[in-house]
Amino acid sequence: MFTGIIQAIGHVQSLESRGGDLRLTIDSGNLELDDVALGDSIATNGICLTVIDLTGQGFKADVSRETINLTTLHKLKAGSPVNLEKALTLNTRLGGHLVSGHVDGVGEIVSRSDDARSIRFSVAAPKELAKYIAHKGSICVDGVSLTVNGVNGAQFELNLVPHTLQETIMDGYQAGTQVNLEVDLIARYLERLMMGEAAAEMNTAGVTEALLMERGFIKGR
Repeated sequence: MFTGIIQAIGHVQSLESRGGDLRLTIDSGNLELDDVALGDSIATNGICLTVIDLTGQGFKADVSRETINLTTLHKLKAGSPVNLEKALTLNTRLGGHLVSGHVDGVGEIVSRSDDARSIRFSVAAPKELAKYIAHKGSICVDGVSLTVNGVNGAQFELNLVPHTLQETIMDGYQAGTQVNLEVDLIARYLERLMMGEAAAEMNTAGVTEALLMERGFIKGR
């Protein structure tokens, strides 16, 4: 688990092809690794990766095909900057929100504009994630815990203050930049709970209007 508060900006040293998947080597920059052991997790652009080797300058992690296919990791190359956060401990301040490091989908920056000293971004999410994104709710973008400032269909707005721009890779985002998205954990589990016993059925359609009426959440027309 993570908090979405970025601790350092690292850089990709190498991406090695390994039998159809990848081995990633990261220069961790200013991230303190003295308390990191083999098998620990480090969120890299919001992707939970397992440390398989400590190099002195950073760490190595194996990346599965599943992760390659569902994230922006395949777009990285040697020298690419990445947001880094070590897994939280029980005495860590929860300054952001609870983040699992399990990416739900890839979004795309639609626009960027100045707003006083802040930057406003408009981000297009995959349509299937729209139901989990709420005005003033939390979302994780490339590992950064952020507040949703507005929602319009599957598109949402973010306002980034100077500190966030300075401490993350987000100042480099432009229209067309693809980003890893993780929706709020509570929203995902709430949907599953609302399905009740129907969750055990194969090929279930998820939470539908009919299911909400059956459970008494809405009244029939």
